[in-house]
Amino acid sequence: MILTAAEFQRLPIPGSTIGMELNGFTLRNAHTNIYAESDVRELTTTILGSEVRVRATPYEYRWSYGDGQTRTTYEPGAPLNDGSFDTETTTSHVYTETGDYPVGLTTVYTGQYSVDGGPWLPVAGMATVPSTPAEVSVWRTKKLLVDSDCIENPDGPGCASPFEDDAER
Repeated sequence: MILTAAEFQRLPIPGSTIGMELNGFTLRNAHTNIYAESDVRELTTTILGSEVRVRATPYEYRWSYGDGQTRTTYEPGAPLNDGSFDTETTTSHVYTETGDYPVGLTTVYTGQYSVDGGPWLPVAGMATVPSTPAEVSVWRTKKLLVDSDCIENPDGPGCASPFEDDAER
């Protein structure tokens, strides 16, 4: 028995999950770390009365950033452990315009299969599995040139307490 590429593609392989720093918010012209949460997937199915175990291993990640830009990577990326922002990674993207963008990902899997507990054999082909899209909201930044700090000028830009209402000032 051979598991064909067409049969492999039809299996219910779960897609990768799209992860982002800052919970989907970023700033225009900043590196936005977007990554895939992806693992080897194992499934069991029955073909012609035989139990077939299938192992799908991520091989390639095809990104669509929603702004017309795409990229293919061979690694999923990862979250930044130190809470960094605007850090270039192998899977980061820079948005040049503000707005809300749908981020898409298709993971390409290679496969192996085992029939009735036998040896693992390669699938002659790959499966492409789309992920549930995620949304990133890109905000603008505003640069100000200031000549004093908030102690010297408490009414200066960025000095207001987030707990005060601007109407009270």
